[in-house]
Amino acid sequence: MKPGALLGVLLCLAGLQPAVAASGVPALAPRWQADGNAIVWQASDAHADQLEMSGRQVSAVIAYGRDAQGQLTLKRTVVWPMLRTLPDDTHASLMRDFDRRASPALSIDGLPAEHEVLTQVRFDGQLRLVSDIGGGLVLERLLSPSPDEPALIERLALVNTGTRAVAYRFAPQDQRETTAAGAGTHGAYEIQAASEGGAGSLAPGARITQDVVYSARLANEMVFVDPTEELRKRRQKLQGWNRRLVLETPDKALDLMFGFAKIRAAESIFATRGGLLHSPGGTRYYAAIWANDEAEYANPFFPYLGDAAGIAAAMNSYRLFASYMNPQGRPLPSSVIAEGRSYWNGAGDRGDCAMIAYGASHFALALGDARRAGQLMPLIDWCLKFSLDKRTPDGVIASDSDELEGRFPAGKANLSTNVLAFGGLTGAAMLSAALGQPEDIGRHWQQEAARLRAAIDRYFAAQVGGFDTYRYYAGNDRLRAWIALPLCFGIDERRPGTVAALLSPQLWSENGVLSEAGDTTFWDRATLYAFRGLMQAGELERVFPYFVYYSKRRLLGEHVPYAIEAWPEGNQRHLSAESALYARVVTEGLFGLQPTGLRSFRLAPRLPAAWQHMALRNIRAFGLSHADGEEREQGLDILTRRSGSGQQVEVFLRGQRILSRHWDGRDALGVTLPE
Repeated sequence: MKPGALLGVLLCLAGLQPAVAASGVPALAPRWQADGNAIVWQASDAHADQLEMSGRQVSAVIAYGRDAQGQLTLKRTVVWPMLRTLPDDTHASLMRDFDRRASPALSIDGLPAEHEVLTQVRFDGQLRLVSDIGGGLVLERLLSPSPDEPALIERLALVNTGTRAVAYRFAPQDQRETTAAGAGTHGAYEIQAASEGGAGSLAPGARITQDVVYSARLANEMVFVDPTEELRKRRQKLQGWNRRLVLETPDKALDLMFGFAKIRAAESIFATRGGLLHSPGGTRYYAAIWANDEAEYANPFFPYLGDAAGIAAAMNSYRLFASYMNPQGRPLPSSVIAEGRSYWNGAGDRGDCAMIAYGASHFALALGDARRAGQLMPLIDWCLKFSLDKRTPDGVIASDSDELEGRFPAGKANLSTNVLAFGGLTGAAMLSAALGQPEDIGRHWQQEAARLRAAIDRYFAAQVGGFDTYRYYAGNDRLRAWIALPLCFGIDERRPGTVAALLSPQLWSENGVLSEAGDTTFWDRATLYAFRGLMQAGELERVFPYFVYYSKRRLLGEHVPYAIEAWPEGNQRHLSAESALYARVVTEGLFGLQPTGLRSFRLAPRLPAAWQHMALRNIRAFGLSHADGEEREQGLDILTRRSGSGQQVEVFLRGQRILSRHWDGRDALGVTLPE
C-alpha cells in the first residue's frame, strides 16, 4: 500500500474530502486464506510470525516461519504460570525456550533428515506445520497446549507420499533440567522434553506419528500426560467455543476473526492456587489480574460466551480486588499478582476503581444472576465512593495516571478515568434497581452520573487539532485515542467533532488509532474501543470499511490471527483481553447489546448497507450462562434482515421467537426475557 493511500480513504470516510476510490478501503494482499474454521498459509516465500496458545497450567508462544532457503524455523517458548520463580513478582513464571534441536532426530534409510522445507501452515486453535523433507516424504508438526496438564504437545506425523517404502527412525529423547531449589517459590522444578522414539518401515501412502511432550512440574510431583487424550480435549474445547456466541454474516472472514477472538479470550485462564484467573499472557503476564485487562476488558465478555471458567475467573478477580477494600480510602491495587498472594501498584492510582466499577456492573448485569450480582455490589459501591471522593473542585475525578501508566501524559485528571466512572455509576444504578434495593440508592447513583457527565463536558470539552472534541487532560493540545470513550457510554455532546477527529489522519493510520496525534505508537485496545464507540454512536457506515480492513489484516495479514497489544512495545503480543475487546465490538457495537437489568437489554443490530442479513446465535448472557458448562442447550439468537427501508429484527429464546419487529435503525429496541 502506497504511503498516504489509507489517509485519503479515511478522509473520505470522515467526510472531509471527495472519495478517491470507489472501493472504500485499500485492498489487502492477504498472506493467509480462510478455510472453514481455520486459516491457511501456502508457504512459498520467507516469512516469520508467532502466536500464543494456552491451557489451564501452560501457555506457549510458538515462533515459526520459513527462512530464505525455505527451511522451517521453529521456537517454542513454554510458560508454566504456577511454577513460580523468585522474586515472586508479576513476571515470575517459569519459562523455557525449545528450538528445532529439541525435536527428536529423524533419519530416513539411515541418513539424517536435515532439510525441512516448510510448505504449509494451518491454524484452527491448534498449529499445524507441514514440510517437505525430500524423497516423497512429508513431515507434519501439530502443536497444541494441554487443556489441563502443564504440557505442550507436539505430534510429528511422517507421511510417505512416494512410491517406495522407506526405513525411518525417530531417536528417543529425554531432555531434563532441574532448577535450583532456592530459585523457586516451591523449591526445585523439573523441566522435560520427552519422546519415546520409534523405528520401522513406512509404506507408500502410510503415516506414522511420534509425540513430544514439553512439560514441567514440582521436583517431587508426578505428572502423566497422554498426548492423544490432551489433543482430543483441546479439540473438544475448541468445538465448545465454536458452538457458543456464533456470528453469522455474509463476510466469512469476519465470522472467523470473531471465532478466533473467542478462543484467545477464553483460553487464557489458569488454575492458580488462588482459583481460576484470567491473565493477559504474552510471556510476561500470568497468574495475575489487572483492573483494566480483566475487570474492565475481558470479564464483561464472558457472560455472552457463557464460558463457565471465564465466569468463575471473573468472580475470582473481583473477589481478589475486593480483598483490598479498606476504611482508610487507599486505592485498590492496579494488579493482584502471584496467584493472589501479592499486588502491584507501581503506577499509582490509574483510575483502577473506575475500571472495576464499570466492569463489575456490566458483568453482573449481563450475567443475570442475582446471587452473584449481590456479591459484587459491595465492591462496586466501594469503588464508586472512592472515585467520587477523588473529585476536584471542577467536579472531575483525579487519578495519578491511566491504563497507559505514564507512557503518555495524563495530567491530574484524565478523560478515561472519568468516563469509566460514569459507566460504573450508570451500571450501578441499573443493578441496584434490578436487585430490588431501595429506590434512593439507584437514584443517588443516577444523580451522581448526571453530575459527572456535566463536569466531563465542562472540563474536558475543547478545540483540539481543529476539532470540537475533548482534551485528554488540562493542558493537552494533541488529539488522543481515548476521546472515543465517551461515544461508548452514550456521552454524545461532542459527537460530531469527536467522530471527525477519530477518523482524521491525525489519529487514524494503517494500524488503527494512534495513541496520540503526531506519534507512531498504537495500542489495539484503543482502536477496538473506537470501533465500538463509533458504531454505538450511529456511525457504522463511516467506520465499517476500516473495521473490515483491520479484521482481515489481523486475521489474514502478516501477523495473525488475533488482535494485538501494541507497537512498538511488546513485539505485538497476542494478549488475551484484546481479543475480548474485539468480540465486544461485535456484541456491543455491531449488535448494540447493552444490559439494562438482569433479564433485560437494549438491542440495536446495525446492519451494514452492503449486507442483507446477519445473526448472533447462542448468546448465553442475561441468565442463560450455566456454571456446569452444558454446551447443548440453546441460548438467545438475534437475527436481522433487510426489509424495505429498514430491518426486520427477530429474537429467539431457546428456539422460541419472543420478538419480531420492523426497525428503522434509530432508537434501540428494548427486550425483557420471560422468567
